[in-house]
Amino acid sequence: MTLGSGGSSVVVPRNFRLLEELERGEKGIGDGTVSYGMDDGDDIYMRSWTGTIIGPHNTVHEGRIYQLKLFCDKDYPEKPPSVRFHSRVNMTCVNHETGVVEPKKFGLLANWQREYSMEDILTQLKKEMAAPQNRKLVQPPEGTYF
Repeated sequence: MTLGSGGSSVVVPRNFRLLEELERGEKGIGDGTVSYGMDDGDDIYMRSWTGTIIGPHNTVHEGRIYQLKLFCDKDYPEKPPSVRFHSRVNMTCVNHETGVVEPKKFGLLANWQREYSMEDILTQLKKEMAAPQNRKLVQPPEGTYF
């Protein structure tokens, strides 16, 4: 996020940006099917985050609760966080052995922009679950983890 008028702009520092995201994540997003928050409240660098996606209707994911881990390194938001499913899922953009969302196969990470947020990642992953290539894929048993 940049603020300014005229030709000047101010880049919001990383920690302020993450505090804004934490506040937004704790309030709940949209219809409540996507949420996120800090993994460890004592992490002063705000690196480790947990995300949750409730699978979209009319897909094999419907009603399933998927847990994810997001890691915001010191370069965030200039560079995207690493994103990994903790819950087992079968999707074309997710490594089947590690659960890592592969940036080259997930457009939002491949074309990352500073304005994007963890909320954007989670909502886009939910949309990806409903995409034709993922909506009917056979899924691992519910409650299994990487």
